[in-house]
Amino acid sequence: MKRHGNVPTNIKGATVKLVKWFLQPSQKCGWGVFVLVGGFFVALFVWGFNAFADVTNKMNFCVSCHEMQINLAEYKKSIHYANRTGVRASCADCHVPKEFGPKLLAKVVAAKDVWHTLIGTIDTPEKFNAHRMDMAKRVWAKMEASGSRECKNCHNFEAMDLEQQGRRPKQKHPQAMQDGKHCIQCHKGVVHELPEGFERD
Repeated sequence: MKRHGNVPTNIKGATVKLVKWFLQPSQKCGWGVFVLVGGFFVALFVWGFNAFADVTNKMNFCVSCHEMQINLAEYKKSIHYANRTGVRASCADCHVPKEFGPKLLAKVVAAKDVWHTLIGTIDTPEKFNAHRMDMAKRVWAKMEASGSRECKNCHNFEAMDLEQQGRRPKQKHPQAMQDGKHCIQCHKGVVHELPEGFERD
């Protein structure tokens, strides 16, 4: 191995190639600069989005539109709001994924809610109930597609003590586990009222 001073020639050659790569295609702006600047903006976007998500996932934000007062009243009657263990699931726990990609998609899709607030699609109890079936079906389809992912952040078949459950769930949960079923396939109307005309399978 040839040496140039105290530095082996092949190491010096690799360093020169790396520097050239950073400076190509011109002396002013190279690929390395694009990588560093691009990485900075990606990191800034991820940080900014997570900060935005943290704010918009808070309960106070979720129910700040008056249309959501109907949902809030129903939620406050549910076991997700008050129960013997004191564990409370908020809006985002059920409706917003925790993983970055699905969370980003959920927030983009949720932009339609702002539009519908502006045009008053569900701004009265009558309008809300007229749209309740469509809204419920969209949420159920989303939960179905994800395999009840958000439910499973808290509920897990393997962690259930069936002896502590009532007669019906004690019978149903082992069969559901064996059949590969997940939460939303059986549990609809847990927090919000079921739409008028809904029939269970």
